[in-house]
Amino acid sequence: MKRFALAAALAALATTATAEAEKYVLDAGHSQVVFSYDHLGYSTTYNMFSGFNGEIMFDQDSPANSSVSVSMPVMSLFTGWEARFEHFMSEDFFGAADGDMITFTSTGIEVTGEDTAMITGDLTINGTTKSVVLDSKLNRVAEHPMAGKPWAGFDATTTILRSDFGLGKFAPHVSDELAVMISIEAQKAD
Repeated sequence: MKRFALAAALAALATTATAEAEKYVLDAGHSQVVFSYDHLGYSTTYNMFSGFNGEIMFDQDSPANSSVSVSMPVMSLFTGWEARFEHFMSEDFFGAADGDMITFTSTGIEVTGEDTAMITGDLTINGTTKSVVLDSKLNRVAEHPMAGKPWAGFDATTTILRSDFGLGKFAPHVSDELAVMISIEAQKAD
């Protein structure tokens, strides 16, 4: 009986060891990062980055073995008001030029539930890299009804301090803290 139990355990370990993450690429048309902040106590202001790219190495059986890498052009920021966009791109904040990127690369994943995890990673903005944690949720993994291939969707939230990245102008009157909401779709790579 002990020999059977040992053989079963080794077989299970071998199966786990050979499981591999599969590459998914972001669907730029259905992925966005929205951030908000308190403006002088009068309102909450919302802005969005979209049209970015990246990949997820997704191990559905062992999510802790997954990873994510994303980049987005600073100039893809959508504010809904041209004067705010121009101010954000000025030396007061990003001092942005074409080609400047914001990046996130995961460094670890802690599974917290059946479809939830805390994703730790390096966020780089304005040449400064800080560790952040994304509170994430797997929304769905299934065959996409129109694309006819495997698709995955995730949501995540985090909070960052803009001053950590050299973007602290007017704090604390305009809140230093940014609430960040992320929603992405990704398709299995060919």
